[in-house]
Amino acid sequence: MPKAQETVLEIDLKALKHNFEHLKSKLKSNTKFLAVVKAFAYGSDAIEIAKYLQELNVDYFAVAYVKEGIALRNAGVKTPILVLHPQAVNFKNLIEYCLEPSLYSSKIFNEFIEIATKEKQTNYPVHIKFNTGLNRLGFWENDVDYIASKLKGTNAIKVKSIFSHLAASEDLNEKVFTENQIGNFISIADNVITTLGYKPMLHICNTSGILNYPEAHLDMVRSGIGLYGFGNSEKENKNLKPIGTLKTIISQIHTIKKGESVGYNRAFKSDGFLKTATLPIGHADGIGRQYGNGKGFVMINGKKAPIIGNVCMDMIMVNITHIDCKEGDEVIVFGPESTAESFAETANTISYELITAISQRVKRHYIK
Repeated sequence: MPKAQETVLEIDLKALKHNFEHLKSKLKSNTKFLAVVKAFAYGSDAIEIAKYLQELNVDYFAVAYVKEGIALRNAGVKTPILVLHPQAVNFKNLIEYCLEPSLYSSKIFNEFIEIATKEKQTNYPVHIKFNTGLNRLGFWENDVDYIASKLKGTNAIKVKSIFSHLAASEDLNEKVFTENQIGNFISIADNVITTLGYKPMLHICNTSGILNYPEAHLDMVRSGIGLYGFGNSEKENKNLKPIGTLKTIISQIHTIKKGESVGYNRAFKSDGFLKTATLPIGHADGIGRQYGNGKGFVMINGKKAPIIGNVCMDMIMVNITHIDCKEGDEVIVFGPESTAESFAETANTISYELITAISQRVKRHYIK
């Protein structure tokens, strides 16, 4: 790609393909692969990512909300789409766009049956979520008989899958907890299958589950962060390629004297001569205030330039006293070498939060 001339997020589709193929290589040939593309595909571009993965024959997509699924359908995505956290107000639109809901509570379960019946649906595919320890969304094990009795009373819906979500699959210190989750899920699934009289797909593994618990791959696995280049461990990160590189440029260079301050609230005061560079990126673009005042850094001509002062809405200032650079030079905020994970760690957060925060006003460029 040419050098950046403005703030831009480069998205490397070749890296995406590499990550997809690496994760697929961990699976048996008959295990399906669900790609999680919620939150604009983890801050990249859900439409471009989904269309490309559709070309690679991914089996399923998952989004958080109905609106995200509709955007994919309007862009021509035909692959099945699971909506992980649907709201009843959107059920008619969900059905209109052939999206598949996760049903996780008696309230949402009954409301969907009611809407599906009114819409004259037969065997509409739904996914039943069980809570096995994350304690976020999901039915409990003792809800199985209730679910079965409701299903026997309607032909409007049919269970396409039963699933749950691992709470700590990336943390091997929590291996016993995770194995208990998996065992509990298998027990629940067996009960559901016996009660229903047919076998829906089973899935519980997220990215770290794929990598750390091959015995739990079951009928399908779900990957989000792994597709975007992060394996939740140093070992696994080496096998994956971050797909996003956030770049910007130097807008202006200042010479600061001892006692002068930089930015709002005079949060930085110089104790000597230094040079600063102002960059056209700020908290409205996803670089939060927590990265200011010497915590976060960017890369300019291969050298670290720490952020000084408070992050502004549209700008940050960095210390370039030790760097040979000029106005207009390219700046790397994060990428394959200086990763989003290492940037996020400077503010005691995680790559997920950083990359999903990249604003939609940041231009996207695609490497194909």
